[in-house]
Amino acid sequence: MNTRATVTTALLASAISAALASAAMAGPLTDGEMKAAMDAGKEKCYGVSLAGLNDCAAGPGTTCQGTSTVDFQGNAWALVPGGTCATIVVPGGRTGSLEPLTRDLPA
Repeated sequence: MNTRATVTTALLASAISAALASAAMAGPLTDGEMKAAMDAGKEKCYGVSLAGLNDCAAGPGTTCQGTSTVDFQGNAWALVPGGTCATIVVPGGRTGSLEPLTRDLPA
């Protein structure tokens, strides 16, 4: 195999690996994962994640981890260190919430 073919094969394998890893992370958090996060002192914080980086569903417009479509989507949550949610400031001077929000929902 020549160098070009080796590099092409390596890039293809890397792309496939990344795609499979993304698909694996797209599912909802399992009960065990959620319990481990809560045991580690994490809390659900709504309205602080960027589009596609939420931890799980919270309402219409989200179905599982990584499916939010709007930055700081009010019904999408992310796990954050306990006690910090209300102190997280997002653009516009808004803060995170321990309850779902009605702001920045998908159209």
